[in-house]
Amino acid sequence: MKTKIIDFSKYSSIKIGPTLEVALLEDCSLDYSDYYLLGSYNNVLIGNNPPKLMMLSKKYDYIKIEENLLKIGAATPSGKINSFCKKHNIANLEFLSHLPGKVGGLVYMNAGLKEYEIFNYLVNITTCNGVKQKKEIEYGYRYTDINYPVLEVALELSYGYSLEKVEMFKKMCSNQPSTPSAGSCFKNPPGDYAGRLIEAVGLKGQRVGDMEFSTEHANFLVNHGEGKFEDAIELIQEAQKRVKEEFGILLECEVVILEKDYQSK
Repeated sequence: MKTKIIDFSKYSSIKIGPTLEVALLEDCSLDYSDYYLLGSYNNVLIGNNPPKLMMLSKKYDYIKIEENLLKIGAATPSGKINSFCKKHNIANLEFLSHLPGKVGGLVYMNAGLKEYEIFNYLVNITTCNGVKQKKEIEYGYRYTDINYPVLEVALELSYGYSLEKVEMFKKMCSNQPSTPSAGSCFKNPPGDYAGRLIEAVGLKGQRVGDMEFSTEHANFLVNHGEGKFEDAIELIQEAQKRVKEEFGILLECEVVILEKDYQSK
């Protein structure tokens, strides 16, 4: 089994985590059931005692047009997909220009910007359990029931890349902080916004150590330099506690917390 050493304090988007040996999935002969499959470390918060981790090898970093579909290896970064679509005048995936990650992870969490979600254009996925059609997958807002490695994603193919949409998505993201973060900390509850609720309970700008609910957008938990996992968890739990007490709403994490001790609480 091939592995890769990754320092998550450098390579995760939130700049938190230990240096770990991560298994590389090159084919489905590896028993992946004991592993958590990582994408590009954009929406994860990794503690000092995480589960065993795995990532796809470079074998799954590709884009091709085949059978009138856009077929993309699950390890392909969103920026590469956007560049391909722009070069080949392919429509509907312009939102990926402002959505970091690899396509396998984006499909796993049905990532998107507001109503523009990747499942809007999904046809099927190739997995270690065979090909799954869209209708066979349960999905919703920032959710799917996928619990197996995604190897390839097939998307609808249509033409007409829109620079106007790219600009629209840029404006959508203009209030998001550039300080290291794991993206949106909580999912928006039905009919409301997590950022509004966090601000309403007085936590916008709240800081523990170098971790803070951003003053630019309260639903972004940012790291000002030396942020610790424990500091991030303290802020997450405080937000959940206050919002529950004030509004009766339990904020559900969008960031994935990978820490055995935390998960067992």
